[in-house]
Amino acid sequence: MLLNNQKAHFNYEFLDKLTAGIELLGLEVKSLRGKLGSLEGSYVIVRGNEAFMMNSYIPAYQPKNAPKGYDERRNRKLLLTKKEIQDLSSAEAKKGLTIVPISVYNKGRKIKVDIAIARGKKKFDKRETIKKRETERDMRRELKGH
Repeated sequence: MLLNNQKAHFNYEFLDKLTAGIELLGLEVKSLRGKLGSLEGSYVIVRGNEAFMMNSYIPAYQPKNAPKGYDERRNRKLLLTKKEIQDLSSAEAKKGLTIVPISVYNKGRKIKVDIAIARGKKKFDKRETIKKRETERDMRRELKGH
């Protein structure tokens, strides 16, 4: 696992997950393999039979050797099949649904992105998640103590 979007797990309820390839520059690949970057605040949009990951932060591996005008938050194209892109665009059109990247990882020599069609959690859902997490933690402590 190279990058993980922890905030997405807390802020969204995942309905469907997909794996996509991602179009990167060489300096971005090296940077990701060094576990530099962030998926916080990033999302996926579909524009004309192509899917793009927006607002993800991937810095240059060596900033001084980066090309002039390199943008760390540039839009990166996702590599998906036509059917997957149609599914994403129909989900994007539905009110209340969004598409978020969950994680970036290696699969052999290739770099893949897990994306999810998600629905935003309400405040009470988030409180419920926190409460559940704390009770599980307390139970583990009790079991560990015995």
